[in-house]
Amino acid sequence: MRGHEHSVNELSGTVHGFVVQASSVHGGIHVSGPAAPEETPPPWQLPPAVRITDRADALRALEVHRDRASADGHPTLAAVSGLGGVGKTAVALAWLHALRPDFPGGQLYADLGAQAPEGPADPCEVVARFLRALGVPVGQVPPTLGERVALYRSLTADRRLVVLLDDAATAAQVRPLLPAGRCVTAVTSRRRMPGLSLDGGHVVHLEPLSADAAVELLDATLADGRVAAQPEEARALVLLCAGLPLAVRIAGARLAARPKQGITSMVRALSEERERLEALAIEGDHDVRAALDLSYRGLPPAAARLYRLLGLHPGREFGVPLARTLLGGEAVEALDALHDANLLVDVAEETGGERYRFHDLVRLHAAERAALDGSAEERATALLRIGHHYLANACRAEQVVEPGRDSLERNFARGVEPGAVAAEDFAPVEGQTAADAALDWLERELPNLMAVVRHARAMGAPELAWQLTDAVWPLFPRRKLYREWLEAHREGLLTAEAEGDGEACCRMLTSGALGRLATGDHAEGLAMFERAAVSFEERGDALGHARTLNYRGLAHRRLGRLDSAAELFARAADALPALGDLRAGALARFNLADVALAEGRYEDAAVDAEASRLVLEAAGDAYNAARAAGLTGRACVGLGRLDRAEAELSAALSALRAQAAGFEAARVLGGMAQLAERRGQPRQAGQLYREALSLYDSVGRSGSAEAAEAAARLGALEPPEARARPEAPERPEADPPPPPGAGTGPAEEGRERGGAGG
Repeated sequence: MRGHEHSVNELSGTVHGFVVQASSVHGGIHVSGPAAPEETPPPWQLPPAVRITDRADALRALEVHRDRASADGHPTLAAVSGLGGVGKTAVALAWLHALRPDFPGGQLYADLGAQAPEGPADPCEVVARFLRALGVPVGQVPPTLGERVALYRSLTADRRLVVLLDDAATAAQVRPLLPAGRCVTAVTSRRRMPGLSLDGGHVVHLEPLSADAAVELLDATLADGRVAAQPEEARALVLLCAGLPLAVRIAGARLAARPKQGITSMVRALSEERERLEALAIEGDHDVRAALDLSYRGLPPAAARLYRLLGLHPGREFGVPLARTLLGGEAVEALDALHDANLLVDVAEETGGERYRFHDLVRLHAAERAALDGSAEERATALLRIGHHYLANACRAEQVVEPGRDSLERNFARGVEPGAVAAEDFAPVEGQTAADAALDWLERELPNLMAVVRHARAMGAPELAWQLTDAVWPLFPRRKLYREWLEAHREGLLTAEAEGDGEACCRMLTSGALGRLATGDHAEGLAMFERAAVSFEERGDALGHARTLNYRGLAHRRLGRLDSAAELFARAADALPALGDLRAGALARFNLADVALAEGRYEDAAVDAEASRLVLEAAGDAYNAARAAGLTGRACVGLGRLDRAEAELSAALSALRAQAAGFEAARVLGGMAQLAERRGQPRQAGQLYREALSLYDSVGRSGSAEAAEAAARLGALEPPEARARPEAPERPEADPPPPPGAGTGPAEEGRERGGAGG
């Protein structure tokens, strides 16, 4: 033993991470550990704060409530209520922005749309947006409100963030949106919402500003000394504005644009307008209407015209391209004039891009000016331009997502053909596919698209209801927007029936019925498919009728009627190729194989699944071809052809994972686990079942029948008493039981990747 000098190696104190203690070190030393996972950056969604005046008492009350809730270990919930234009959102923003240093988990914001023309926002969709902002991938957002709320509360339980729920309609709308943990939530509403006190909420009601505070706000808006020079006139002006910050800012903006005009002229103008604007008053906001009318009269002609036309827009927000469609080359300058006059709110910081919205009262005023100052022909043309703007751009997005899709015929009104409509920008950003960018645009504009669908008849273009629904179809299954899926097809069907358009009725029935299947309403889906079948037959459309055979089979399969499903799938598999639709025929044969697998007829399942796969590969349908390979693999497990099963299942899993098809990948993992069982490898089988269950959970399908089967088989492999004992070495079983014949699920349009829908 070679001698060496005595060395001392001591370690004390608190140590985090790796520790190396050594006397002498020779050679290269490398220490590594698991890489830290990438985290989604915190969302910072709050709109920018604006100047507030005379709200110190309200802010103090909000802070006192927060201190009490924090001391008790509870979340903070506060509601700010008051008249439209009184400054509720401004107060909430001032409070929440000041809390940012203490709440590093981020800021969430949602406009709940109590005054929106399309009705209040659906909490289910708002929670989905919050989940995506918190890092949940689109495909992993659960389908139901209860599951979404549970995941939302789990994600916020240990996160310090603030939430602003703006313009709430009811306490019931708010409750699903409340985070867990020690988060802070502010709600604004025109109602006092006492119901939130049951949830620990504290209501702060805002009254209009005092005259002194309103004068201070006017002075800050003008910032040119006129208020100090004309104090009495300034006081008279803010009294005519009823102490509402919105009205004061509008009057101030008008004066600011006329630096040589005295305040007296504005007071005189408002006083003269009061009687004439009585009919425009809402909730007693007489003077707000007068101020708005004066601002409108001061606009350049092009801006005034755009103001009227935008007042007809059925949605809450709009972008620059919509304004260009309405006004042409003067649109951008006109938008700037409206924004400078405080008649438009720039929401670019909230949503990205160049987007605007009206304050609720301003939107109503713009609509009134359109009725009073514009001709009936101008209004009718504007409505058609708005509707066809969204139709033309939705068609562009549809072709990006599903090029060559067999769509319903699109009829554009004269003068608003696609070439006359300004193109929306949905070019992909770095790291994004063109299809994803187009889907993002469709989802962002969905409130406007749905508003056009609802108002199509009133807009004088009823065909927009079904044509726009058909164009937006690729979005619904891919982003799992079930509520809009069902509503759009319901409205499209009613309108098509009223107009006597048989082709549109059939498309709305079949596409809408697929939505029913997706939401579990299988009986209603079957009834809709059967109505479509009768209609196709009456119209002499043999191909359409043959497609309904496959669809009706899907519904029977979901209802557990395997014999009926198999009979319909077999008829479809024979009829569709003969009528020229090879891909649909292959999908019907896939579904026939799925029924055979469920019934334990493994040879039939393997033959039909393999035949289906070959046609689907030739048609370029990689997704359904991979599903067919997975079904073939499971059938081979049942037949004992284990090497073939392994090859098919492995290929299917790689293809489905590459397409982010989590639910189908989990099904294939279940088949691989059954293969491991047949090979006498319970440990590997258990690991695969656990992986499948984790994947089912990540895509929000932990309650599915497939997940329940995987859990049951895992439980059989690992009974509670066995889990506590060391596992014995694996050895082949003498006569392993065949796996249950649960199929991989029917091939259908619109589950993981969407489809033609018709």
